[in-house]
Amino acid sequence: MTQAFDAEAQQALLESRVALALEQARHAGADACEVGASVDQGIEINVRMGDVESVELARDQGFAVTVYLGQRKGSASSSDASEASIRDAVDKAMAIARYTGEDPASGLADAELMARELPDLGVHHPWRLSTDEAIELALACENAGRGVAGISQSDGASLSSGEGVRVYGNSHGFLGSQRGSRHSLSCVLIARDDKGMQRDYDYTSERDPARLASPEAVGRRAAERTVSRLGAQRPRTGRMPVMFAPEMAGGLVGHFLSAIAGGALYRQASFLCDSLGEPLFPEWLSLVERPREPGAMASSAFDNDGVYTRDNVFVDRGKIASYMLSAYSARRLGMTTTGNAGGARNVRLEAPLVSRESLLKELGTGVLVTELMGQGVNGVTGDYSRGAAGFWVEDGEIRHPVEEFTIAGNLRDMFANLRALGDDIDTRGSVHTGSWLVDGMTVAGD
Repeated sequence: MTQAFDAEAQQALLESRVALALEQARHAGADACEVGASVDQGIEINVRMGDVESVELARDQGFAVTVYLGQRKGSASSSDASEASIRDAVDKAMAIARYTGEDPASGLADAELMARELPDLGVHHPWRLSTDEAIELALACENAGRGVAGISQSDGASLSSGEGVRVYGNSHGFLGSQRGSRHSLSCVLIARDDKGMQRDYDYTSERDPARLASPEAVGRRAAERTVSRLGAQRPRTGRMPVMFAPEMAGGLVGHFLSAIAGGALYRQASFLCDSLGEPLFPEWLSLVERPREPGAMASSAFDNDGVYTRDNVFVDRGKIASYMLSAYSARRLGMTTTGNAGGARNVRLEAPLVSRESLLKELGTGVLVTELMGQGVNGVTGDYSRGAAGFWVEDGEIRHPVEEFTIAGNLRDMFANLRALGDDIDTRGSVHTGSWLVDGMTVAGD
């Protein structure tokens, strides 16, 4: 496998380099400075039809310096963390700052908001996996999928394993670092019948490799999903309830988070501008952030400004309770940072949950969406129109697969018309949610 990654040594090296850059900026006359550094190393194996297609051993490193001269800002970055490169980056950032215009909102987050406690959040789980072992796991995954009746071809299986370190420091005296790991295994398969070919996939992703689903389970699930799409038809056109599978429902949460992000709000590019306190979802739903959840995919004790992370409530019993703000966007809006520089971390929905079977019964007649295509979401108006594929549901039971149709609505209406949430929660990413049942969407098929 790739050269051993000594996370502790890399962390110490990056911390020293960040400290050097901060000192260099101070000597160069910067009023303030912030520095981010990271290094990641990993392996990716791709196999297809029983053969190894590629073995990629990657090591990525980044170093970024931002200096402030009053309210003028200059930034420079490099993939080289040598002392000479760091000094050069500081000099370039200083030169840029002298030519930029003043921005009243620029500058470091307030010193009193810096993270003071940096607990071990349990997100670093190295996987001492040889290249041969990684290949065997990927092949086992693909073989399990290819062995399912109805599968005609494979588009491959992939195993990825990596770990890294990130460090952030600024001239308030803050210096924070975190080690992390991420491992995944995926499989993409193809099935064929007299109506054509269908393609689908499955994957597993975890911080801790011991928690990954077995290769055989991933391959079989990919095969089952693929075969289930054979014989797809176009659904009828009409206004009807739509059930979003958990992977698709996570995208709806993402659209909401984008709409309450400070950058969209101060640019007046969100359909949720000036919406604090407004009802948006049903009263039975709250949406929260748990950035220090042990072992979770996006856990961190500090955000990209060095601000301490804490639990946030973005939706409280249906009403918008908070925006998602960095130090800069908060100043632009005349508000206070929520510790969300770099985005939301570990979003969870709090609501009554029902089984998938009960959700289908409540849907009655409509569509279950398992795939979405296109970029038809307008963040300014909330208008939503996406190509889709999935299954036709009638009398609460799945009847047949459907494809080549669109679903349309407006996010405000979709959120307000959320009827129920499923207990089939997808935990593979930063957003954990089950299926969503949304009333009154327009389906355009035949």
